[in-house]
Amino acid sequence: MAQEKLKKEETLAMRKKLIGQSCKLFYSEDPVKILRARGQYLFDENGKRYLDCISNVHHVGHCHPSITKAAAAQMDLLNTNTRFLHDNVVLYADRLASTLPEKLCVFYFVNSGSEANDLALRLAQQYTQHRDVIVLDHAYHGHLMSLIDISPYKFRKLAGQKKWVHVAPLPDTYRGMYREDHPNPGQAYADKVKDLIDEVHGKGRKISAFFAESLPSVGGQIILPEGYSAKVAEYVRAAGGVFVADEVQTGFGRVGSHFWAFQLQGEGFCPDIVTMGKPMGNGHPLSCVATTAEIAGAFTANGVEYFNTFGGNPVSCAIGLAVLDVIEEEDLRGNATRVGAHLKDLLTKLQARHEIIGDVRGAGLFVGIELVSDREKRTPATKTAAWVVKRLKMDHQICVSTDGPWESVLKFKPPMCFSLEDAELVVQCIDRILTDMTANDLRLEKEDI
Repeated sequence: MAQEKLKKEETLAMRKKLIGQSCKLFYSEDPVKILRARGQYLFDENGKRYLDCISNVHHVGHCHPSITKAAAAQMDLLNTNTRFLHDNVVLYADRLASTLPEKLCVFYFVNSGSEANDLALRLAQQYTQHRDVIVLDHAYHGHLMSLIDISPYKFRKLAGQKKWVHVAPLPDTYRGMYREDHPNPGQAYADKVKDLIDEVHGKGRKISAFFAESLPSVGGQIILPEGYSAKVAEYVRAAGGVFVADEVQTGFGRVGSHFWAFQLQGEGFCPDIVTMGKPMGNGHPLSCVATTAEIAGAFTANGVEYFNTFGGNPVSCAIGLAVLDVIEEEDLRGNATRVGAHLKDLLTKLQARHEIIGDVRGAGLFVGIELVSDREKRTPATKTAAWVVKRLKMDHQICVSTDGPWESVLKFKPPMCFSLEDAELVVQCIDRILTDMTANDLRLEKEDI
């Protein structure tokens, strides 16, 4: 029986009635109803095409034929509980191991980035026998209660900070306490973590983990200063803790030059635990935790079995293997390097023409544009950022969103097949919108949009 097709208004009415209202839509005032997608493009119910600059989940492109073929073939053959022996999970783990430092050699497969980060927290606390965690300000690590507790982005709006959670300054060299003119911001920000560890010890508590995104995303598309992670890891390990790198947003070659964003911190740096998620399954629920034999051994030694009914199932791993094949065969890391550099260069040139662009930053296809109403004061231009997002969608069918503590950063995390032409189109359209704003003297930061 064919599925009934609803009109957009009917879908919205049913969603309002049946779906929790805390589950927000993009462009909530006028949502886009997407019926199909391919590559970096989305198509609505009228066949109108939108350029997708934000779907980092669909890592190698929407509905990639190699991925759908692998999924369908394995689904037709077998999908079952992961406690049965099967080739796919070990073959996939072996492929992942080849992308990571040698000491990260034990894998746990789960279904979402939240599950991965929750398990990483358990691993760290079991291994160290301590509970306290250090996180970065404005961080977000997932929607489980355990992760809300370590996500300042969320807990500050809810029950507040737990005694066992400690917040270090976000290493933001644009608007943080140590900026681009500091001689060694990486060391300076790392020393703030050391101060925090000393403060925790002064209270008679012990650190289990430092938990951070390799490139903070919700915090505003932040690129960590050179040397920061290695120095923090040194301080944390000296205190008996472990370093957890959250790669849910940034892994699998998004930064172009490396397969993992933590590798931007230098060959000598290796986390103790790495979590991964969103891009792994190209839209299929698949995620993972990678760790050392020592940490995994401590987790096993507690005598409590860990199993995940669907984590690492044959279909998920077939999809994961296909994603790795596409990344390699289509040189998507190379594409991220080339297109990301071109996008940043075009945006930097745009910055010279528009005072409202305070900063352009990024690595590969992880790029942010910080909008400010005053360059000297670096005042966040929150309303203007929202206006630009709205105009891009309405006038040019380009999907972009904002991030950062003040939602003043336009973020770009498109599918990895994003092209040079796509980058040029986006920048031309932003230029047109900002030029029009200047011509019409729109004071959006003082008025409601």
